Amino acid sequence: MRIAVTGTHGSGKTTLIDDLVAAHPAYEHEQEPYWALAQHEGTPFADGATSADLEEQLEQRCAMILASVASPDIVYDRCPLDFVAYLEVVAVREGFEWVPSGKLLGRIEKALASLGLVVFLPLSRPDETDVTIELPRLRSKVDTRLKAIIRDDKLGLLEGRPKILELRGTRAERLARLAEIVAG
Repeated sequence: MRIAVTGTHGSGKTTLIDDLVAAHPAYEHEQEPYWALAQHEGTPFADGATSADLEEQLEQRCAMILASVASPDIVYDRCPLDFVAYLEVVAVREGFEWVPSGKLLGRIEKALASLGLVVFLPLSRPDETDVTIELPRLRSKVDTRLKAIIRDDKLGLLEGRPKILELRGTRAERLARLAEIVAG
């Protein structure tokens, strides 16, 4: 199954993916586009989230998903919805409204349609992370925006496909629920 794990920063995406791949070694872990761009392509990013950097990461994530469409067992750290939420929040801070359109909207739709499952990790109260989180206000705003995008689908990006799984609970509970679905 082609899976993307989505959630704001510090929500447990990478931990869940690492746990899933350890339990199901046939799965390939596709890292966040930030790391692919920064480490492999040497792309410099601003200090903090900017709409230009986020758009580049969104384009990269769509390209990575579409380039691996033949890979049946792959899990992506972040999906296009993450970047849509970040872009909407950051654009307001930068003084404009960001809405996907044109070719980019088409690529987002195509990438999402190629996925079998999007796993959403909303923030919980109390917060499960015990580390200091950078940009806590941004984190909270992106989580709120992701909840609206996924639960209400106001952009019409989720009609019909992919299936959405919202996971809450402990690390072990999240993994057990996802493993059930992966096992079929």
